[in-house]
Amino acid sequence: MTTAYNKEPSIGIRGRDQDVCRGYAAIGTVLQSRLQNNTKSVVVIECYPGVRQQEIMEGLRPYLHPTDVIEAEAAAIDAAKINGMVERYLTDDRVFGYMAPFHIEEMYDPHKLAKLRERVEAVPEGTVIVIGFGASLVTHGDLLVYADLARWEIQLRYRSKEFGNWLAHNEDEDMLRKYKRGYFHEWRMADRLKRSLFQRIDYYLDTNAQNDPKLALWDAVLDGMEQISRQPFRLVPYFDPGVWGGIWLESKLFLPNKEHPYAWGFDGVPEENSLYLDFGSVRMEVPAINLVFLQPKSLLGERVYSRFGAEFPIRFDFLDTMGGQHLSLQVHPTTDYIQTRFGMPYTQDESYYILDAKPGAQVYLGLKEGVAPEQMLNDLRKAERGGGSFPAEQYVNVFPASKHDHFLIPAGTVHCSGSDCMVLEISATPYIFTFKLWDWDRLGLDGKPRPVHLDHGAQVIQWDRTTSWVERELVGRVELVAEGNGWREERTGLHEFEFIETRRHWFSEPVLHTGNGSVQMLNLVEGEEAVVESPDGMFEPFVVHYAETFIIPASIERFVIRPSGPSVGRTIATIKAFVKG
Repeated sequence: MTTAYNKEPSIGIRGRDQDVCRGYAAIGTVLQSRLQNNTKSVVVIECYPGVRQQEIMEGLRPYLHPTDVIEAEAAAIDAAKINGMVERYLTDDRVFGYMAPFHIEEMYDPHKLAKLRERVEAVPEGTVIVIGFGASLVTHGDLLVYADLARWEIQLRYRSKEFGNWLAHNEDEDMLRKYKRGYFHEWRMADRLKRSLFQRIDYYLDTNAQNDPKLALWDAVLDGMEQISRQPFRLVPYFDPGVWGGIWLESKLFLPNKEHPYAWGFDGVPEENSLYLDFGSVRMEVPAINLVFLQPKSLLGERVYSRFGAEFPIRFDFLDTMGGQHLSLQVHPTTDYIQTRFGMPYTQDESYYILDAKPGAQVYLGLKEGVAPEQMLNDLRKAERGGGSFPAEQYVNVFPASKHDHFLIPAGTVHCSGSDCMVLEISATPYIFTFKLWDWDRLGLDGKPRPVHLDHGAQVIQWDRTTSWVERELVGRVELVAEGNGWREERTGLHEFEFIETRRHWFSEPVLHTGNGSVQMLNLVEGEEAVVESPDGMFEPFVVHYAETFIIPASIERFVIRPSGPSVGRTIATIKAFVKG
């Protein structure tokens, strides 16, 4: 199957071209024009952790000519005190922590903040700039600029050692530990602050690309988000190498060569993906989670929003083992365990949709009949200590995997994809909670043993999910739902234990889809091209290509998908996921 997969999908924002500019010269001119009639002006630049603050100041200084520049983080409490506060939430584990409840105010010294406010007030005239993560605590100012960047860009800055975590001075620390501190503490605190400022922001600053900033009037961003919440759209995908990576993503999606093969493709994870917003000739990159925060009801649906809050509960991603290696043998925590041990409200139920596979491909799923838990755990511990390979096939079922098979994996089920599979993973959003039980005697790309979490895994393995139950409940669950002229709809899962439902449509003629009170995430799993249309003209026709994931907001009550381009006259297929009613 060939594909015209779009690696840089963008969304045109209508009617706001004049409210966006690019480059420090243009940005400085815009800001200065807002301040020119003031004898004294205070500009607050609130920053998401990881923003290049020095670059911003160097870029703006020639245009704003500040009388004083105040670095807000000078008023933060000592780094040692911060570490002491968050230590119990980060734990000693290399990967997992506990969701920390902190707000930015707790990280600042009131007396030091008061000194900075006095410094602001002491300037008789001119422009004062207050910048940093927490700058908005110092003063409201005359203008509030919010400087933002995508979660994936933060991770790249961690990896390059350009940045560590906020005030942690840990640039050289293990990447997994930096990510953990971001995930469980820093980003949660930053998102709480960001959301609290939505009614105060004047301008939004995109800082993803080095020395290439874009500034938008905040009202233009709000308008853009409202427009997006009423049309189909795609997230900006990214792809990452891994020790078990294959060749499918690189060869089929025409990705650039890497030293190590691609293992993951993230094309449907709003917490980490971003959105490209085209305001005329200026393209802004915005974290996709901002759309969830700003348009939760229109995007998610009121029923889903009332259940999950402003959080996108569905996730699509790619796992490529074609010509690669097995994934780690793993298990995900039960809901009770993830709530009590990690502070998460729901767990990582998932499924493997086989987008492609070579002959002989396999999926490991569930335990064999009569497995003795202590014997299996003893063999796993022995393998972890280097006492020989774990005999996986002695304990775990192995099923043949073919294109368009769908394997259901409720939390607590032992599983992994074998080599030579291209998996579209459809799951709930808490995406880092994978307890590796065994990793096939290999090291990570960093040369270190990949973390194995056998103690956690032993607490959540559902030992009664054995061969007969798995064959009955998790494999080959395809049920005809409806059919018509040139189309049929099938229910392929997920399991009744899981809150996500999936439906597959095979069609050579246009198919009408109706809303069900939930956001819907889809992927074109067969066929080169399709077009999504609105029967009532609510949105412009939206073209999708093979393997592209796309989102239909809950605000869209009816939409039609039909084959287009080279797929006209052929039978093609989509898989879609939504939250059960």
